[in-house]
Amino acid sequence: MQVTIEDLSSVKKIIHIEVPKETVQSEIESAYQSLNKTAKIKGFRPGKAPRSVLERMFKKEVHDEVKAKLIQESLIEAIQKNTLNIVGEPALELPELEEKAAYKFQSTVELKPTLPPIEYKGLTLKKSKYEVSDEELDGQVELLRRNIAKYNEITEKRPVATGDIVLIDYEGFKDGKPFEFTPKAENYTLRIGTGRISEQFDAQITGMGVGDEKIFEISFPEDYPNKNFSGQTILYKVVVKSIREEELPELNDDFAKKFGPYENIDGLKQEIKNHLQKGYDKRIEQELNEQIFNLLIPKVDFEIPEAMVKFELEGIVDEAEKSFAANNMTLQQVGATRESLAERYGWLAEKQVRRQLILNAIIIQEKLTLPDDELEAGFEDIARDYGQPVEGLKAYYKENPDKIDFFKYTLLEKKAITLIMNSSTIEEVVPEPEAEGNPPQE
Repeated sequence: MQVTIEDLSSVKKIIHIEVPKETVQSEIESAYQSLNKTAKIKGFRPGKAPRSVLERMFKKEVHDEVKAKLIQESLIEAIQKNTLNIVGEPALELPELEEKAAYKFQSTVELKPTLPPIEYKGLTLKKSKYEVSDEELDGQVELLRRNIAKYNEITEKRPVATGDIVLIDYEGFKDGKPFEFTPKAENYTLRIGTGRISEQFDAQITGMGVGDEKIFEISFPEDYPNKNFSGQTILYKVVVKSIREEELPELNDDFAKKFGPYENIDGLKQEIKNHLQKGYDKRIEQELNEQIFNLLIPKVDFEIPEAMVKFELEGIVDEAEKSFAANNMTLQQVGATRESLAERYGWLAEKQVRRQLILNAIIIQEKLTLPDDELEAGFEDIARDYGQPVEGLKAYYKENPDKIDFFKYTLLEKKAITLIMNSSTIEEVVPEPEAEGNPPQE
């Protein structure tokens, strides 16, 4: 077998393969012999059909079978002998098989890049000192109060006011016809003043009474998050069916006990504060990681294979689609498609791949390993994060051995990040006022 490799780039090659004529003929002969033993042909006993009859009836099937075998075996051998670290699926150009000639074909493949040594030591990083404020803590407690608030229906006749919870029927129209994105909704609950649909919508309902019907137009701005509405003017028909008033529970020790084994309100507040701080700690970690790769990526010049970017991008789009589904929304409802998301996040996929390759290079460069005690600590950390018993987590990985290698590699990546941080100068800074706020939820 002859193999030549054509360079298209450092990560893209064309493998030209020529299988000798003798090998082709031998495989075809072997295929016909096997076929003759099993083929049921009228007028012939098993194994006694002439070759000419077999060729007339099964030539295409035999050639396809032989071709598939030759391609698989020769391509695997070529990749192994030339130590090609393939990513993604090879692209094949396959001519038809000729019985008395060598079989020549080619395959375009992409390779995982080999990176130069990474100079990761001596980075200067800034660590924002995020701390939970009293205002944030009070805000979270207030959310809990609202979660178990009572909503008392207003019996006296009065107009809708800001803060009320109203039950409405509504439908939207465009150009005199029902608008596909605002189908008729019955018994829709809306808190006035939140701007869930729009601030204009809330303003129009304010002042209405129970049983009132109103028709009004809402003009949505061009930058409205839902692209199906941005720049549109929709005519709404709304009926107010009831008005309810919120009754918040008293903030005392009995209130705290409704949310867990807390003896008093201070215990509940401490738990909330710990949870918020964990969110801030995660943000700090994310910001440091972002700084690390913003500094390292420009230092290392290398090409990346399209297959790796495509795989990463599919994962990003899948996660975005799942996120919308979790909120009972579809891509169509937010004016997006998988293609538009792929176009929007292509840069992120490429950046993520570069991060992965740089971390992998450092893992290899520093010969990082994962001793049993570090794997055990990793199990304990993830079990704690998910509130699951560590033995249950181990049982899951035992039943899904295909996932354990990914988990171990994730821990190795974290170890590489820690190595980089320990080799850096980290300056603790007070975050800018506009950067403060509720920490990201875990």
